[in-house]
Amino acid sequence: MLNLDKIREDFPILNRNVNGKPLVYFDNAATSQTPQQVIDVIVEYYSKYNANIHRGVHTLSQEATDLYEQARIKIQKHFNAKHSHEIIMTSGTTHSINLVANGFSSLLKKGDEVIVSALEHHSNIVPWQMLCERTGAILKVIPMNEQGELILSDYDALLSEQTQLVFVNHISNALGTINPIKTIIEKAHQVGAAVLVDGAQSCPHIVPDVQALDVDFYVASAHKMCGPTGVGMLYGKEAWLNKLPPYQGGGEMIAEVTFEKTTYADLPHKFEAGTPNICGGIAFGAALDYMNAIGFQAIASYEQELLDYATAQLNAIDGLKIYGSSSHKASVISFNIESIHPYDIGTILDKMGIAVRTGHHCAQPIMDFYKIPGTVRASFAFYNTKDEIDVFVSAVKKAKMMLS
Repeated sequence: MLNLDKIREDFPILNRNVNGKPLVYFDNAATSQTPQQVIDVIVEYYSKYNANIHRGVHTLSQEATDLYEQARIKIQKHFNAKHSHEIIMTSGTTHSINLVANGFSSLLKKGDEVIVSALEHHSNIVPWQMLCERTGAILKVIPMNEQGELILSDYDALLSEQTQLVFVNHISNALGTINPIKTIIEKAHQVGAAVLVDGAQSCPHIVPDVQALDVDFYVASAHKMCGPTGVGMLYGKEAWLNKLPPYQGGGEMIAEVTFEKTTYADLPHKFEAGTPNICGGIAFGAALDYMNAIGFQAIASYEQELLDYATAQLNAIDGLKIYGSSSHKASVISFNIESIHPYDIGTILDKMGIAVRTGHHCAQPIMDFYKIPGTVRASFAFYNTKDEIDVFVSAVKKAKMMLS
């Protein structure tokens, strides 16, 4: 059982007003809010430890290095990676995906096939399109059904000896669908293909065990899970990371440099050129500490309550349609009200202090499937309440009345 009063006290931003109304923050799928405990770590870093890492013999550098590498180990343990050097620190999910896509440019050839799903965020579509343009590989798509679920029988038909890579999100950012990634991974491995899973939307709600999943690459962003923006991680199996060439050249990722030849550093530094987001990495570890102290099982259970409660209330509104009705779903609701543009609803909700996301949510193929310009998306986190949902539903009804 979550202590909601205590949890909400941890998030200073929840105390502010927007347009004269108490903030109701339902845009958690875009970015979560940051608890004071993580903010304190950020302030402490810049107040006490600010120095460049890995290169300095002085005390501040050594202290900052220790804190940063301790955060890497926290991430390793959280995701149950076998080795800490299988955790590459990046600027976020998009950076992580592009790192892998760039590496496979030297491994794919014309006629190879890669598979993405119809439920992907643009960040897990565009890099693979660019990869296919560079290599001559062929991009294939796992289709979706009306419920917002992937059609696995069609996935079976797409797999072949030519399949080299499969890319799928763990949870859809637009619909909340939880994909059967373990099955998808097993089927891909049967034809010898590697799998990258976009975990940006799953990591705030569940704890992926990368070894149990046997996934080849798993990516995530700290800012979706109570951490700062501008930092994330790429998990890759050691064997795959050793195969991929470096993504960027510069300091830190080298073993030795001459004008004749450069040799590269061992993992993870081979993929971490330049000065990283040191404070962000340390704060990422602090965010994991915070969420694990609350407990992901308790978080998932409570967020399911919020999802069920909000779904029932919204379904009672005439003319309102929810997109994505999978029985396996995270706390995301995308909806429209007949003949009303989602942007107009979002604008009115903002006037009432309610933050939601409107548009195609960087998932335009999903909107094209439903033949709509976009949706209103409300996404809930463990610090939200049923009282906030009541305020939200009342505001949606008011918006409908004003715009109809």
